[in-house]
Amino acid sequence: MNVETVMQELEALGKERLKKMYVSNGAHEPLFGVATGAMKPLVKKIKINQSLAEQLYATGNYDAMYFAGIIADPKTMTEADFERWIDAAYFYMLSDYVVAVTLAETDIAQEVADRWIASGEELRMSAGWSCYCWLLGNRQDREFSESKIANMLEMVKNTIHESPQRAKYAMNHFIYTVGVSYLPLHDKAVETAKAVGPVEVKQNKGTSSFLLASVNIQKAVDKNQLGFKRKHVRC
Repeated sequence: MNVETVMQELEALGKERLKKMYVSNGAHEPLFGVATGAMKPLVKKIKINQSLAEQLYATGNYDAMYFAGIIADPKTMTEADFERWIDAAYFYMLSDYVVAVTLAETDIAQEVADRWIASGEELRMSAGWSCYCWLLGNRQDREFSESKIANMLEMVKNTIHESPQRAKYAMNHFIYTVGVSYLPLHDKAVETAKAVGPVEVKQNKGTSSFLLASVNIQKAVDKNQLGFKRKHVRC
């Protein structure tokens, strides 16, 4: 299948209701409003195709960019490729759920994510922290440096309240993910969550909501979910 055929197939799967929902979350034209589950038959036809993924991502169409992440071959992607992808990721559903997810399947994931976290740019920071969440929720604990993850928890504790909005979400989720999926630092994550307390994030209409990692970690404890690892990062 070529890029034109895929775009036609995606357009046929679009739903106005989903399009409005994506727009309310920050997406903008062009987009079709395709449910991620509805993409699965198309994924089975195409499987992995990096060349096609690059063409689809370059369209700037949200649904095509999301689909590109599913059929990409992360092992062939370089740091320069990921920089190009994050540059084009204009809102968090692309930075955190396409770019960060794809990056999490590479050997360069931590190196690139570290650089993005240190960048001070909202969506790069968000993608960097999110990438660690995908990594910790999938890879074995022994693949991580305990002292490094502990230092990252300290960084979150000291900087989360002054960080950009989307970075706050990802940093809060990092505390939760360490608490649930990285057993060596469960106790430290719980302490960090309590020290951080409620994290205020601004909503689109000017109202605020509050994130509480401690409550969500406790819910996971109550459901016996400690040590949770997902088999696959991508769909």
